[in-house]
Amino acid sequence: MSALEDRIHRALVHGADGVLPEPETIAAMVREADPLRAPDDVARSVAAIQAQLDGLGVLEPLLADPGVTDVMVNGPGAVWVERHGQLVETPIHLDRSQIELLVERIVAPLGKRADPVHALVDGRLADGSRVHVVVPPLAVHGPCITIRRFSVRPIVLEELAAPPVAALLRWAVRSRCNVVVSGGTGAGKTTLLNAMAADVPDGERIITVEDAAELRLSAPHVVRLESRPPSSDGAGEVTIRDLVRTALRMRPDRLIVGEVRGPEALDLLTAMNTGHDGSLSTVHANGVDDAVRRLETLVLMAGVGLPAASVREQLGSAVDLIAHLVRSADGARRVVEVAELDLDEAGRPVVRLVAEGDEVVAPRRVDGRRPVAASS
Repeated sequence: MSALEDRIHRALVHGADGVLPEPETIAAMVREADPLRAPDDVARSVAAIQAQLDGLGVLEPLLADPGVTDVMVNGPGAVWVERHGQLVETPIHLDRSQIELLVERIVAPLGKRADPVHALVDGRLADGSRVHVVVPPLAVHGPCITIRRFSVRPIVLEELAAPPVAALLRWAVRSRCNVVVSGGTGAGKTTLLNAMAADVPDGERIITVEDAAELRLSAPHVVRLESRPPSSDGAGEVTIRDLVRTALRMRPDRLIVGEVRGPEALDLLTAMNTGHDGSLSTVHANGVDDAVRRLETLVLMAGVGLPAASVREQLGSAVDLIAHLVRSADGARRVVEVAELDLDEAGRPVVRLVAEGDEVVAPRRVDGRRPVAASS
């Protein structure tokens, strides 16, 4: 903001009495302070002042940039973004007081607090973007804000996978296969989940369960559930596991769990094994084999005393496909492997590649609803 815009902003903050001024009022104040300012410059000043009054101020242009997927404030200093898959330092610099104001604007509408006792805050902005805040003493150099933007434009499967692989995933969804998407942080797991869910038939009831509601499904019958952290006095927490159990009582045709990262993996696998075909979820992993081990570990975290052999057997019979995607050095996100899970004679899960790179490497044939690699 210019010195004039900052002066008008401060005057409005002190005199607004909780009511946001109309654009015409702000424009009149700009013209009064600078009668020779051109109309286009007046409009730009009004937009800048409005962003400071109602929004995230200097971050608003970054959030409006369709090429930006992440906005990162790392304490006082430069703001960074991920644009088209690459980390870029922006010319925007913030001091500590500006960041603290941004933090307050983010957490206040969420009914949360960000202070030394509540130093970690997760939430969702009005446009659906996911936001994470860390404040001192956990953030050593000052408050940090990370915003994962919500993409308005729907992504189709062919943007994330080669046509043959996209066709395989589309067939898997329509055939009611249970599919787990694996990948690292920022690999595009939620984006792929969105793209796959677009192929769920319109007549089916979909229930989604997420930490922060990011999925945007165009289907006509969608129920969205979002977990809730405990309040400042430690009460009222609703976990992903609670919501998975709740969703199963709500007559879902499809259950979509945004990400399994704890004991809710047991409830998801149980649902997949008890008639809830066509379920979709994601998991952090470095490959399809690692995804199987990760899911096994998460189920064991439920602490119900299941022997490892039983967990492996349930995993092998519950999950039909694992689709693994990666983000390359140039920022492109791509499905690199699709594997099917089956059980060997000893009841252990066996991973068989169905697609690798841009090709389907094993012809599929249908045994019930399970895709099976053709024998040689």
